[in-house]
Amino acid sequence: MRQLKQCQAHMTRTGLMAHTFPASRVLAFCALSDAGDVTYARSLFAQVENPNTYMWNTMIRGYSKARMPSSGLIFFCRMISGRVEVDGRSFVFALKACEKFEGVVVGKFIHCRIWKMGFDGDLLVRNGLIHFYSIFSCLDLARRVFDESPVRDVFTWTSMIDGYAAHGCPNEALQLLDLMLSGDVKPNEVTMIAALSGCSQKKDLNLGRKLHELIRKENVFDSMKSRDVFSMTSMVNGYAKFGELENARMLFDKMPEKNVVSWSAMIAGYSQNGQPKEALEVFVNMREAGLIPVENTLVCVLSACGQLGCLEVGCWIHNEYILSKKIQFSVILGNALIDMYAKCGCIDAAAAVFEKMTEKDLVSWNSMITGFAAHGHAEEALELFHHLESTGFRPDKVTFLGVLSACSHAGLLSDGQEYFKDMEREFGIAPQIEHYACMVDLYGRNGLLKEAYELITTMPMVPNEATWGALLSACRTYGNVKLGRAVADKLLELNPEDSGIYSLMASIFARGKEWSNMRMVKSMMRERSVRKTPGHSLIEVEGKFHEFLAADGSYLQSEEICLILNHISLLSSW
Repeated sequence: MRQLKQCQAHMTRTGLMAHTFPASRVLAFCALSDAGDVTYARSLFAQVENPNTYMWNTMIRGYSKARMPSSGLIFFCRMISGRVEVDGRSFVFALKACEKFEGVVVGKFIHCRIWKMGFDGDLLVRNGLIHFYSIFSCLDLARRVFDESPVRDVFTWTSMIDGYAAHGCPNEALQLLDLMLSGDVKPNEVTMIAALSGCSQKKDLNLGRKLHELIRKENVFDSMKSRDVFSMTSMVNGYAKFGELENARMLFDKMPEKNVVSWSAMIAGYSQNGQPKEALEVFVNMREAGLIPVENTLVCVLSACGQLGCLEVGCWIHNEYILSKKIQFSVILGNALIDMYAKCGCIDAAAAVFEKMTEKDLVSWNSMITGFAAHGHAEEALELFHHLESTGFRPDKVTFLGVLSACSHAGLLSDGQEYFKDMEREFGIAPQIEHYACMVDLYGRNGLLKEAYELITTMPMVPNEATWGALLSACRTYGNVKLGRAVADKLLELNPEDSGIYSLMASIFARGKEWSNMRMVKSMMRERSVRKTPGHSLIEVEGKFHEFLAADGSYLQSEEICLILNHISLLSSW
């Protein structure tokens, strides 16, 4: 601003400020530049004898940018009352100012003025109206403006598609995209980002792949005039949500500039699609690039730590960012820490985080109940469930999954039966297949194989692998060969490639001393080219992961490890 004032002084002395164009350039810098000053712009505006439409629009736009929408609208009203000539941009900037208010009322006033002054046919104004109504979830009004538009450009279509996608109407968004593709207007990258968002809401992978093919066919990404961070990050996020991680990574690597949102999108993509190792690698690269993670980044990284059992990195994040207060502790971060510690085997640490949380949501309670259940602490899980009820939270299907799992691990048959009945009787929650699987496991652990089988055959949905698998495991435990054979047949119908089913069958026949049947199972595996999945283990050493497969000597330090193990074995035998 100091340099601008010097330039302005020179222009005043030479008489340039008396001319409209140079004066408007100075005004635009003051009102719109990040280094400008809208208050100073107003004093400049007051000195102009007959400001033109561009200057008035600049002031409206400047106040909106400076988060002073009321002042911007005052300028707009002065234009109208002073009969200053307005153009389409005057209304668009006024609508932008209206977006800063809580309600839609002022915007509707602007819409009325648009009609009265004959700007309802202006394409730029119509696009502004569609965007404004979409921002406030007034999709019916936005669609009415859209349908009444005699001419539509790519911004018209994109604003409406994005409005639908942003407010949870994926079907309408994708139907409109189909209509757009059947016409002469071609989508741009923003259109496809909105469509990908709608597609991810529907969780329709086939449709997502069609969109990806369309993007490649139309060269949407390659034709982007400006590969800005926002557009490319949105594309990365869209691909990642569909599990198309190769495409997501390709775009991510091509980005000339990445911000923390870009890195977080890639980390989330890997973490949420079962590739936690890659998620942590990207996180390490992000830190090396000098970027500071935000809450969403840490939540995804902690999830990856939980999936891998990577306690060392999880603890480091807890200390480095949360306990040091570099990032404000929140309910979401607390929930992520509980989940990470529970999955890494540190249930006491998870409980400590839970107890220290001054604010909790239902996810907090569910995470802790599920954690206790997974560690066999049934008493603590059930006690927490009763405490949850007294706090005013209403349990959901996830809560009951944790409760039934706790009962199953502890063999609490009568308690489990009561909780299962209470789901629908007391809370109106219809049991889902996961809840039935818990009950089958509970019956199986108590040796009630007949009751477990009856529950499966009478449940209101088609049994899945987990349900039959729980019963097959119980058949092996209690040596029920006849039922085990029938259950195994059901499982092989669902997944004939699962080596675990054949292993359980062979084990059941071996316990029943049915050697011929056991050989028959092994023969079936050979005929169907089914190979037993080798056992593997994963250990973490100094933040790096090392995976070992059974009978695999390809690991670089296999010989040294075997020597050390033999030495330990000799020492322990003394």
